Amino acid sequence: MRQKITKSAIDDLPKGEFIADKEIKGFIARRLPSGSVSYGLQYRAPNGKRRWLGLGIHGNVTADEARRLAKKRAGEVADKRDPAAEEKAARNVAVNTVDAVLDAFIDIYIAENGLRSANAIKSAFDRLVRAEIGKESIYSLTRSRITTVLDKIAHDSGPVMADRVLAYLRRAFNWQMARDEQFNSPIIKGMARTKPSERKGKRILDDQEIRDVWTALDRLDLGKDAPDCYPRYIRSILLTGLRRTEVSRAHRGEINGNAWIVPPERMKHKLPHLVPITPALAALFGDRDEFLFSSDDDGKRAFSGYSKAKKALDRMIAKMRKTEGRKPMPHWTLHDLRRTARSIMSRYATPDIAERVIGHVIPGVRGVYDLYEYVDEKRAALEKLADHVSAVAQQGGLHALPGDCQ
Repeated sequence: MRQKITKSAIDDLPKGEFIADKEIKGFIARRLPSGSVSYGLQYRAPNGKRRWLGLGIHGNVTADEARRLAKKRAGEVADKRDPAAEEKAARNVAVNTVDAVLDAFIDIYIAENGLRSANAIKSAFDRLVRAEIGKESIYSLTRSRITTVLDKIAHDSGPVMADRVLAYLRRAFNWQMARDEQFNSPIIKGMARTKPSERKGKRILDDQEIRDVWTALDRLDLGKDAPDCYPRYIRSILLTGLRRTEVSRAHRGEINGNAWIVPPERMKHKLPHLVPITPALAALFGDRDEFLFSSDDDGKRAFSGYSKAKKALDRMIAKMRKTEGRKPMPHWTLHDLRRTARSIMSRYATPDIAERVIGHVIPGVRGVYDLYEYVDEKRAALEKLADHVSAVAQQGGLHALPGDCQ
């Protein structure tokens, strides 16, 4: 039916029927089976496809208001625009922030695929990405914006970490592109800062660097530069050879006598890991009832301020070296402590035992059938590691393994 769309015409419109306005091309009013009347504009987009643009429901808008809106949108169509596509894009911009895409990627893709790197990906997004671009729309992201974020990461945490974040973002954005035809990832080939061979960790701390870290930990203004638990936490990483999150979330409930059982969900290989507690570790673990390393007085929350505390530690090391007329310490990461611990243990334990201490899976048939825990052997290796670190630190006049760490 073609006639002018007015309130009286709408009132007389039967269910299932529609009115095509005789003045504004494409302006339509439909009486839905529910009895409601829907206003809309039907038009052909610049690409030739027919579109329907909703203009509202009668009652929420009047016939005259719908007419004015239809006239405005028809003018946009005459200007070779696609108002329906523009509205959809605007809705997507409001919903698809970087934070929203990362959340969906974690909740859907990572959860469905059970990635071993899940914790590392989540941590990298939380620490290094969200604060920088989390609130921005993915549709406004540019290559230069991503490059700026990576430049900051490379400056603060090194080029390898920047490339790791780049790989995580590339995976998340590619996943989003497969679900969203309007999104094109700003990440392209050639944005990496290092070669694959350079991203393989090779850094271990020498004796002087171990002493510098030990000394700087004692000189931090705890409570300001870093939480009180930070010296104990860093030393525990070196004296166990475990990864930073495996240690940072250590809980009193995981301690069973003289053994610390790291739960499988925190281990990369998804198996429980037994760490014999040496006297040196017992002193560092303290007597908290909750998380052993916590920024809170009550220990209810595990330590997580890696970046801020590490920067304070690096500043203290740089200050010490400058005062003593020495060159700055080359860039190092907490993971280098793990590699350092493993390298030290090569002097005192078989490769098989050293690998078991730091939680590596033994390959081949032995890894499947040899389920012996090697507790005594691992304890001996950890005690040798502690003795070695103590001797190195004491060369600088330090008490390497204080029993009164707070």
